[in-house]
Amino acid sequence: MRVGSEVVGKIGPGVLVLLGVGEEDREPASARLAAKVARLRIFENADGKFDRSLKEAGGSALVVSQFTLIADTSKGNRPSFSGAARPERAEPLYEAFCAALEEEGVPVARGLFGARMEVELVNDGPVTVILET
Repeated sequence: MRVGSEVVGKIGPGVLVLLGVGEEDREPASARLAAKVARLRIFENADGKFDRSLKEAGGSALVVSQFTLIADTSKGNRPSFSGAARPERAEPLYEAFCAALEEEGVPVARGLFGARMEVELVNDGPVTVILET
């Protein structure tokens, strides 16, 4: 992941977490979500079945704050982001999630909160899962 020409976060095998923080989100949910990410069995075992967690696979997490995930598209053609937490509230929850994931034993690379970033992804499978608290 780059901000301008500078690489600010990079991992090998693992997961890209696009983290949307809503206005109603609270810190206890950060720890629950981090535990779920660390333990979710989305990596293949020797038989090709989803049976290994991020921790078991020895993977890392690249965590990017993504307020646009909170978009409300129910009216009109322009998304509303009014449900997204303001930056001064969202950033501490983003950091709490990253810290909780590290406490789970998962190496974490962070994006630069609030920056415009270029994120590169190799989606193996592809496997994409939406988690909500």
